[in-house]
Amino acid sequence: MAQKTGIPKGTRDFSAEQISKRNYIINHIKQQFELFGFAPIETPSFENLSTLMGKYGDEGDRLIFKILNSGDFLRKVDDQVLAEKDVKKLTPKISEKALRYDLTVPFARYVVQHQNELSFPFKRYQIQPVWRADRPQKGRFREFYQCDADVVGSRSLWQDVEFALLYDAVFSALKLPVTIKINNRKILSGLADLLEEKDKFTDFVVALDKLDKIGEEGVIKEMESKGISQKSIDNISPIFNFKGDNQAKIDLLKTLLANSKAGQKGLEELEFILKNIAETGLQSADIEFDITLARGLNYYTGSIYEVSAKNVQMGSIGGGGRYDDLTGIFGLKNMSGIGISFGLDRIYLVMEELGLFENVSIPKPDILFINFGEKEALYSLKAVQQLRQSGIKAELYPDSAKMKKQMTYANKRQIPFVALAGSQEIENNIFTLKNMKDGSQKKVSLETMISVIRHM
Repeated sequence: MAQKTGIPKGTRDFSAEQISKRNYIINHIKQQFELFGFAPIETPSFENLSTLMGKYGDEGDRLIFKILNSGDFLRKVDDQVLAEKDVKKLTPKISEKALRYDLTVPFARYVVQHQNELSFPFKRYQIQPVWRADRPQKGRFREFYQCDADVVGSRSLWQDVEFALLYDAVFSALKLPVTIKINNRKILSGLADLLEEKDKFTDFVVALDKLDKIGEEGVIKEMESKGISQKSIDNISPIFNFKGDNQAKIDLLKTLLANSKAGQKGLEELEFILKNIAETGLQSADIEFDITLARGLNYYTGSIYEVSAKNVQMGSIGGGGRYDDLTGIFGLKNMSGIGISFGLDRIYLVMEELGLFENVSIPKPDILFINFGEKEALYSLKAVQQLRQSGIKAELYPDSAKMKKQMTYANKRQIPFVALAGSQEIENNIFTLKNMKDGSQKKVSLETMISVIRHM
């Protein structure tokens, strides 16, 4: 009995049409990255496990795909460790590497490793797949692309302004209406000052970040389950229902966080960014101060961003923020940076739902040469080579099959022209060129054929 085939949950096969659409998005993102002065790099698909662990919080660490050591990976494990079945003790002994969870931590490792070769501020972009052992659902996969842009080596808030402009430029080019949400981790630290349990900051942030998914009641239940007291929850509860424009929200927080130095600093930074975005102007995106935006990653220290598409039920399609000392975990201190990411797969789904791929075509030949036999095929293949050298996509049908089969192939692939060359054409060094759209055909030289195809 034949083995049943399939692919792992959370992964996908991609057709030529899907890849064409994906490349359409990537090309627009790359164009804007380079217009904004970013240069490309790439890092390995897997890193040392020690590079990744501890950088994303407990929740993130659980989602990292670990790679088993090659060979008899259990041979060197102590029997007592095996008997205890303690995952935290066992994992480092049987796994030394892991698939990358995102592109930011590998980028930090790259900066530290290549610091003597780089000019700072260093601006890079990176478009590669990442892997997360998450529960698959709509818009959430276990293997997916991220498109990141980062700047390290500058604490200037002008970079924070620029990244909002970059988001706006990309989504305007894609004709995708979005809202850019912004917050500041210092403001969240100020809110944490209102908690009685200072050690609960991470739990508070992770729960707050889920407000739009599980609602106020769900967030409160999660905070209570993490041991955050009712009094602390009451102290921060006004933020669950903040109303008004960006400035009105900032003014309300200035009062609530009047005694928090960190909170006041965060509000000052946020005001600067929003003021200068407004002065510069956005092409199409809206920008919204969202106090509940937390992005539960441990390395953010300043501005944080999240982008959502309008009129579509989908999670965030982009996000990022400032990290003041991410490279410090690898020994390079005081290297501030900021970066954002585009969720390529979710952007794809949103654009498909909104019908924004109308002008995207699948790569296909401009012309197909019919195969009548060995002599005719050689004559046609020589022409195919000259067409290709002229930048025209050309193909010879590989088999001397019935004419109907070859023409059906051309129709199914929507190839606009077909060339026929029998003994008469070979003798006169010409071709019969058939226009597949209107059915017309005429005898032409190779030079005329090139001209016709170029001007179609």
